[in-house]
Amino acid sequence: MQIWQLQEAKAHLSEVIQKALNEGPQAVSLRGRPAAVVLSRTEYDQLTHPKPNLVTFLRESPLHAVELELDRDTSLTRETAL
Repeated sequence: MQIWQLQEAKAHLSEVIQKALNEGPQAVSLRGRPAAVVLSRTEYDQLTHPKPNLVTFLRESPLHAVELELDRDTSLTRETAL
């Protein structure tokens, strides 16, 4: 991530935006301290898009219709090594 001083970012705003689109987030500092990050709309949408809950995620999975055949042990007790 490239770090831009605020004055430099103002003077080269179109370049900062192009780099955010092509290279990734661009940091902007104010008086030597990190102040802001310029990122593409696509990256912003990924960060702010609400994540589906687990049930929705599983229902929308391409594997939702796959039937699993699980063999379960139905005995009341099992042997354990101590």
